[in-house]
Amino acid sequence: MDILWVLWTFPVVFALEETLMDSTTATAELGWTAFPSSGWEEVSGYDEVMNTIRTYQVCSVFQPSQNNWLRTKYIRRRGAQRIHVEMKFSVRDCSSIPNVPGSCKETFNLYYYEMDSDSATKISPPWMENPWVKVDTIAADESFSQVDQGERVMKINTEVRSFGPVSKNGFYLAFQDYGGCMSLIAVRVFYRKCPRVIQNGAVFQETLSGAESTSLVLARGTCIANAEEVDVPIKLYCNGDGEWMVPIGRCMCKAGYESVENGTVCRACPFGSFKPTQGEGNCIHCPINSRTTSEGATTCVCRSGYYRSDTDPLDMPCTTIPSAPQNVLSFVNETSLVLEWGPPKDTGGREDVVYNIICKSCSSRRGVCTRCGDNVQFVPRQLGLIDSKVYISDLLAHTQYTFEIQAVNGVSDQSPYSPQFASVNITTNQAAPSAVSIMHQVSRTVSSITLTWSQPDQPNGVILDYELQCYEKELSEYNSTTIKSYTNTAVIGNLKAGTIYVFQVRARTVAGFGRYSGKMYFQTMTEAEYQTSIQEKLPLIIGSAAAGIVFLIAVVVIIIVCNRRRGFERAESEYTDKLQHYTSGHGLFDQSRKRWRHKETTAMKEAGHRSSCVPLRDKDGPASAAAGHVSAGTRLQSRNCSKEVWRAKHCN
Repeated sequence: MDILWVLWTFPVVFALEETLMDSTTATAELGWTAFPSSGWEEVSGYDEVMNTIRTYQVCSVFQPSQNNWLRTKYIRRRGAQRIHVEMKFSVRDCSSIPNVPGSCKETFNLYYYEMDSDSATKISPPWMENPWVKVDTIAADESFSQVDQGERVMKINTEVRSFGPVSKNGFYLAFQDYGGCMSLIAVRVFYRKCPRVIQNGAVFQETLSGAESTSLVLARGTCIANAEEVDVPIKLYCNGDGEWMVPIGRCMCKAGYESVENGTVCRACPFGSFKPTQGEGNCIHCPINSRTTSEGATTCVCRSGYYRSDTDPLDMPCTTIPSAPQNVLSFVNETSLVLEWGPPKDTGGREDVVYNIICKSCSSRRGVCTRCGDNVQFVPRQLGLIDSKVYISDLLAHTQYTFEIQAVNGVSDQSPYSPQFASVNITTNQAAPSAVSIMHQVSRTVSSITLTWSQPDQPNGVILDYELQCYEKELSEYNSTTIKSYTNTAVIGNLKAGTIYVFQVRARTVAGFGRYSGKMYFQTMTEAEYQTSIQEKLPLIIGSAAAGIVFLIAVVVIIIVCNRRRGFERAESEYTDKLQHYTSGHGLFDQSRKRWRHKETTAMKEAGHRSSCVPLRDKDGPASAAAGHVSAGTRLQSRNCSKEVWRAKHCN
């Protein structure tokens, strides 16, 4: 389609002809060579407008076997590969000549001969078809008679022939008459070339035609100033007649320039206009709120306070940010909220206005507001709202909030200023707790399941109790059973073995029940699973029982040992006190006491290995005991010696 389009728009450009020789421009004799000398004759004649010119004529019709040659002077080809010859001549009608023999002709032959220099003579090259190269036999379209001649009516024929390729520096032309009556009025020798042309945004210089009439000579084009090639490299072909044809590719004015003067010039866009892309389009005026800073602009710059988004077309007016939303309404329901508002008074010249909701929770004590957490829910969403309404839930009970409704559009992110907004302050009421988020299975049997769950993320007060809903998966929710629990753990009994149950739980405060949690599915054990679990736990149960018995025995032993030690320590203390009482104030027997103490101590150490309850005495113990002397160094070595035993042995 591109090639067809180019062909349709290709203007008519005529071939450029360069003349190598023109007999009509001669001011003196032509001086061509005739053979034989009695054949062609140079005379003065007239062209079609009756201008005097130098011509050659021949009329040897009454002698048979005529062979009259006329050779031009040497003609330099000047780089041409194909030569064109234009001949103007007149021919006498043979039938109008009285008594003419049958050898009369109304045609002649055209020949050429190439040479690198002007070296021909009267006999060289030979006057014959070979080495001369025949171009064609020239016949007249019209001939004149005796009557026409008397009335001086000129019937001039014009014929053009071409030949090639020629490769030497020059050539000669020859005209052969073989029995005609004619006049060679004018001969013009030329070559054709394709002229310099500006086409499809490119300049093509003069190009010589090809050597053959069907030849196509490739010519590369050069883009005009401020134009660039598109598609394939641009080129044209020059045919043998000097005509451009088969255009391929094209150049187009680059961005910031437009095509003028029939596509021959790419002119820079003037001030206040621009051209964003390369192509054939013209410069367009800058859109509203924009301007250019120089000629040849590819875009218009937005004026101060106005912007263009990345997705805006360059021919779209520059726009600004919207004003704040209007007429904000709020409807509080416990810990949820509905906000509604009107569109901004000024949209900034755009239609893509959306809204963002900024939530802040405020402390009544400190007067500081902070951004709300992620737990607050916005429906349909928090940012990029198209409709002027939003539902907000999961707020904290008895809490002050500030909500900012921002109006933004496609250029708000390019403005250095924050979006315009309208704000509203609200305080939430007492509310039921939020839903329980997680539930876990602690254990299960064939007829029961033990469950535990987390506290609601937003209890909104003190949790009084929980309500657990349970029903078989295969049944509907209308067949459910509810169980109340004061903690976050519950044991659900009287269940069927190997059955899947659906559980949901909700919390209750003084404000009422919260929402049920999501459905959770748990299955009781089958009889086979239960028996398998018992067998797997039996070694563990036996080991645990044995360990418990060992632990109890150890505890009993430790208790007995500790009790006996405490009893011995009490007896020793009492015995020591009595010894101090008896020995005080009895200085007469100091020497005897010392000896007895030593013996008593030694005896008790030895006796401590034989008896735990019996105290140790000296060999003279009875005499000393009768006298009432007891060694202060006496010690009971047994932990089981009670106070009564000691008294029976030492105090009586």
